[in-house]
Amino acid sequence: MPIINVKDLSKIFGRNAKQATKYLDEGWSKDDILKKTGNTVGVNRATFAVEEGEVFVIMGLSGSGKSTLVRLLNRLIEPTEGSVEIEGQDLAKMNSHDLREIRRQKLSMVFQRFALFPHRTILENAEFGLEVQNIDKEKRKKKAQESLEMVGLGGYMNQFPGQLSGGMQQRVGLARALANDPEVLLMDEAFSALDPLIRKEMQDELLELQEKMKKTIIFITHDLDEALRIGDRIALMKDGRIVQIGSPEEILVNPANEYVEKFVEDVDRSKILNAEHIMKRPETVDIEKHGPRAALERMRKEGLSSIYVTDRKRTLHGYVTADDVSEAAKQEQKDLKSIMRTDVPKVTLQTSMNEIFDMIHDSPVPIAVVEDEKLQGIIVRGAVIAALAGGNEVNLNGSDS
Repeated sequence: MPIINVKDLSKIFGRNAKQATKYLDEGWSKDDILKKTGNTVGVNRATFAVEEGEVFVIMGLSGSGKSTLVRLLNRLIEPTEGSVEIEGQDLAKMNSHDLREIRRQKLSMVFQRFALFPHRTILENAEFGLEVQNIDKEKRKKKAQESLEMVGLGGYMNQFPGQLSGGMQQRVGLARALANDPEVLLMDEAFSALDPLIRKEMQDELLELQEKMKKTIIFITHDLDEALRIGDRIALMKDGRIVQIGSPEEILVNPANEYVEKFVEDVDRSKILNAEHIMKRPETVDIEKHGPRAALERMRKEGLSSIYVTDRKRTLHGYVTADDVSEAAKQEQKDLKSIMRTDVPKVTLQTSMNEIFDMIHDSPVPIAVVEDEKLQGIIVRGAVIAALAGGNEVNLNGSDS
């Protein structure tokens, strides 16, 4: 069961929200509703679920509704319509006391501008969320220390925010959120105020922390590269609507419409795609069943200059070339073992396009994609070039269409 369920969630800013909602139902655009009613559509019928332990990225350009959406998730903004359920509890139906408890115990937020108290030490800042819950002083100090150690600030506990760099201040904000041990971490443009180098370091740190913590993270960003880098799934927004939800690979390779296609057209695909996305089904011969003549016939039929040799369990043993099997057939050799070559260029399913590109340039045979010594697929030079060019020849099954 998902930890968060959002259904038909909408937010309309203005005095005549009921009329604007009616126009939404009729399919009016955000601009037309603004002209007709003076109301602004912040979020339009958002529906999605977030799984436990997932990094779910909500992204879009300025004005797309992403920051409004994250504030609807913890009801900092009241929804016009729809529901937000946290572990089956609907936030929209909660009284103020229950809502406050949910925010304290299950939801923590990391803001773009750090939101630190300048006259409190780093430790005191990290303790703040626990302090407002009236947690015992020693207990909250211990938890805050642990969270600061976790983000690499154990040696800075007695310093003040003004003594730290921007990246270090954001780590304090993250430590404060983690000290509450929340089930869901909401991060609203948390790294966008940082310079590019520090921003990348913080992305790396978040990914490393997530490996240990397995928190449910909802991360808001306007940066596609950031979304692709850290998201397990991405919800792409435009004019208050979610136009596509999918994994980074799905967003990149199978854009839902022209807007998404344009959004991702300048992405460096070599950083996102891997062997699994571009491999194709391999033609093989069996080391026990097939000899040079059978191999030669298979290669002629398929138009191949080489072919991989496996056994009935698909364990990869090597490859043979057309020249070698042709000569062996003339000499009436019975098996492939004496002519089989074992200098196989191998990658795994997760090997990046960058690595594959370097390998395939000089490889005389297709690259073998291998997991647990079993041949999963092959990668030919044309598939790599098509993937890098963003051609529609590549799909998520890794085959040529």
